[in-house]
Amino acid sequence: MPALPIVGPDGRAVAEVPHRRLPLWLKRPLPASGGMGPTAQLIEELGLETICESGKCPNRSECWTRKTASFMILGEVCTRPCGFCSVPRGKPDAPAIDEPDRLAEACARLGLKHVVITSVTRDDLPDGGADHFRRCVLAVRERTGAVVEVLTPDFDGDTTAIDIVLSASPEVFNHNLETVARLQRYVRRKSQYAVSLAVLKHAKQARPDLLTKSGLMLGLGETTEEVVETMSDLRDVGCDLLTIGQYLRPSPKHLPVERYLPPEEFDDLGRIARSLGFSDVASGPFVRSSYHADRMAMSSSGPASEG
Repeated sequence: MPALPIVGPDGRAVAEVPHRRLPLWLKRPLPASGGMGPTAQLIEELGLETICESGKCPNRSECWTRKTASFMILGEVCTRPCGFCSVPRGKPDAPAIDEPDRLAEACARLGLKHVVITSVTRDDLPDGGADHFRRCVLAVRERTGAVVEVLTPDFDGDTTAIDIVLSASPEVFNHNLETVARLQRYVRRKSQYAVSLAVLKHAKQARPDLLTKSGLMLGLGETTEEVVETMSDLRDVGCDLLTIGQYLRPSPKHLPVERYLPPEEFDDLGRIARSLGFSDVASGPFVRSSYHADRMAMSSSGPASEG
């Protein structure tokens, strides 16, 4: 599928911007050779996808060396053209019937106690892939007994689909808002701010004991006031956990970075988020939705009180 033009918040095409040098705080030493090998070989052997690789995550070497990964189910092709994401978009293949078993096998061989399962968006499927999510959660839990965190698409706001995922009793339900309301159409294009909030609200109301979680990526042109307002909106729907990280442009075809926020600014936003009542917050340039997800879930004493 040909690349879509980059369109700004005002609907006009965004002119190509020159490459920006990464600030010092976004530069990391090269990982030790061989550390990623066993995890990479296992993923390849079992024919699995990870958002670590498809999303070009800057933490992949660290996580794979720790023998952990965030697994991406339902294929490697997404049906939505988000301007920030490097996952290929187009017409996906049918879901692989044996994927839950292969996923459970990988988790068992890695010895995972906390498993993150995410997916591409599958608007082509009647349930958005919800039952496949359910089957994957059940297979992983039966094989490993691990805590399971799902990072789902919005299912177009279909509460029946959300309930199918919840019926597998994941311990953490994550759905990323990604950015502030003003930039939703610019960044996510076919997704809606209100729908994403409604997904999180429904999950919390359907399962009050569940930890709900969301994530924001900064540096796309949002203001601090808009970020604080977004965090308040998340708390209003009972969101317990929050991740805040720096957007990094995967390629020149993706949305440009408007600003690199210094670590001190992430620290300030983390303090504000905690003051709003989130049970736990991870805020920093390299923070991603699933980064040290096990530690975040364990550190939370339970769902945050509303208000």
